[in-house]
Amino acid sequence: MEVRNNVGNHNGIDMTTTTATSPPSQHQHPPPSPNNSKQIKPSPKPVDTNSVTLRLQKELMSLMMNGGDLGVSAFPENENIFSWIGTIQGGKGTPYEDLSYKLSLRFPLDYPFKAPSVKFDTKCFHPNVDQYGNICLDILQDKWSSAYDCRTILISIQSLLGEPNNESPLNSYAASLWNNQEDYKKIVRKQFMDETEFES
Repeated sequence: MEVRNNVGNHNGIDMTTTTATSPPSQHQHPPPSPNNSKQIKPSPKPVDTNSVTLRLQKELMSLMMNGGDLGVSAFPENENIFSWIGTIQGGKGTPYEDLSYKLSLRFPLDYPFKAPSVKFDTKCFHPNVDQYGNICLDILQDKWSSAYDCRTILISIQSLLGEPNNESPLNSYAASLWNNQEDYKKIVRKQFMDETEFES
């Protein structure tokens, strides 16, 4: 009797193990060229610091001639025209009357197309000034215009002292106390005296 080995064929299907070789891809792409992986960006246009310097010198002269009568002043710090120390006298009839506050002004290289960085150096108790001296004022942020100058900035901050924006406070306690002018003024005076005594 003849016995057949059907291991390699089961129900008509060839069960013999074979090694399949994938056909070569018909859509092979060469590796990207190193030169094409990054596009070369043009170098930024150099800033004309001479024009910025002339602008700041002009603003300084204007402020020296007209700012004193308004209770504001500023001068370059250590002969650095891009770094100024400003002074603001508190307006009459406000809790800041007869008080003098120092501020730092840092002008960017693309001034006046970008607003300077302005902070209180003297601690100031105010709804729109935080504990670090940062000021919430629209013209120093999204409302900045290249038509503004240092004099405009200082006068605007001086006005802000007497007319805070209590709807957008950085110091919520000062904002809540604003309507109680007697207590508000006491805190303003005490903080100012403590600050000046510490500096002396």
